[in-house]
Amino acid sequence: MTKKLYVKTYGCQMNVYDSERMADVLAPHGYSAAQSPEDADLVILNTCHIREKAAEKVYSELGRLNILKQARQAEGRRLYLAVGGCVGQAEGEELLHRAPFVDLVMGPQSYHRLPDLLRRAEKSAVVDTEFPSESKFNHLPEESGRAGGSSVSTFLTIQEGCDRFCTFCVVPYTRGAEFSRSVTDVENEARRLVACGAREITLLGQNVNAYHGAGEAGEFSLAQLIRRLAGIDGLERLRYTTSHPRDLSADLIAAHGDVAALMPFLHLPVQSGSDIILKAMNRQHSADDYRRLIEKLRAARPDMALSSDFIVGFPGETDAAFDETLALAREIDFAQAFSFKYSARPGTPAAETDTQVPEDVKSARLAALQAILARSQAAFNASMTGRTLPVLFERPGRHANQMLGRSPYGQWVHADMAPEYRGRCADIIITEAHTNSLAGHAAASAPRVAAAGKTAPAPAFDEGRPA
Repeated sequence: MTKKLYVKTYGCQMNVYDSERMADVLAPHGYSAAQSPEDADLVILNTCHIREKAAEKVYSELGRLNILKQARQAEGRRLYLAVGGCVGQAEGEELLHRAPFVDLVMGPQSYHRLPDLLRRAEKSAVVDTEFPSESKFNHLPEESGRAGGSSVSTFLTIQEGCDRFCTFCVVPYTRGAEFSRSVTDVENEARRLVACGAREITLLGQNVNAYHGAGEAGEFSLAQLIRRLAGIDGLERLRYTTSHPRDLSADLIAAHGDVAALMPFLHLPVQSGSDIILKAMNRQHSADDYRRLIEKLRAARPDMALSSDFIVGFPGETDAAFDETLALAREIDFAQAFSFKYSARPGTPAAETDTQVPEDVKSARLAALQAILARSQAAFNASMTGRTLPVLFERPGRHANQMLGRSPYGQWVHADMAPEYRGRCADIIITEAHTNSLAGHAAASAPRVAAAGKTAPAPAFDEGRPA
């Protein structure tokens, strides 16, 4: 019997990857994609525990889904509800106490066992939040080509977990210790993704630059893995996220200078510009350590663009400490950044301190920081106007004969291009800069669409071109 699956994904790119693999796991068991919960036989909430009140948002969503489940039951049919991801891991049995109508609660390390868990859930509710001794990646089927593999730009998880134990973070408790997939496993999946149409792959990990996967003659670093993957025919671009400054090695910095496929854009969270706060966060680096890393990156790749994360109002943050964060934000000139008010996560050391910052102070500091970051992003985007950038086109835009693609720096670019440009790079002259995107038109050197839907060869992607 054909069954329908609806997965609602919260949070990070790793959850996007996990959701796609859940669908791959269930496809051989008769599940195909549903467009909405109303059409589904199984609804999975793949949750994230990073943001404030994450669990409460999940319970609110479950309340709405329970109404649907009761209506389905009145019709003599059953709707299964499952909660996965980091909220599932963190809440465990408590989730069933608060939402006893849920059929399955599982952590992010358990979804390879979904078919068996669902069979058990037919009789009674199941909770599986154990960290298995075996890697889930050893038990996953090959990608179906339905999801990530059918995208021009897609994700590939190479590393999970974190050993850094930042005092504000739940990841070591919800994702576990660091684990790296083998080089062969990663390379084989990358080749399958490229065969399905991927031209850009973003390598994912909670602390991706701590990657240390087994290779033919010992462990590979992330830089070695990138060099291996860059040799895959048809793979034009590589990115990786999220990085910890403590693990940004010299060979990885060097790779940015001499691996053409590695994009000149890096998300490198700093969290604070104050050494006192960084120590309280257990970040294991100083503000000057971070500055030196940026200098080395820009020496290796002069057009390197940086993104970062900031937390304001961390326990014990004084006005002087916050001023140091503002100074660092002005100095680095980030192309984009994400900033948040500190919110306590139960079970983390920072949540237990008695030096919490008042909410109104956190709000004022966030507004001040975001004003600086917004100016930096606007200036970076404005600096693109008049320049020619290689754009990898991914999908149609809102208008006829308009396509959307990504610049090397991750910005969305829209241009009047034929649909045949999907999956291809073309040189685009940037004419407009907006808050979160760019606009332009094809350069004279861009490939032209040939007759009968065929395309002329694309020009070489000159990664050495100044941006």
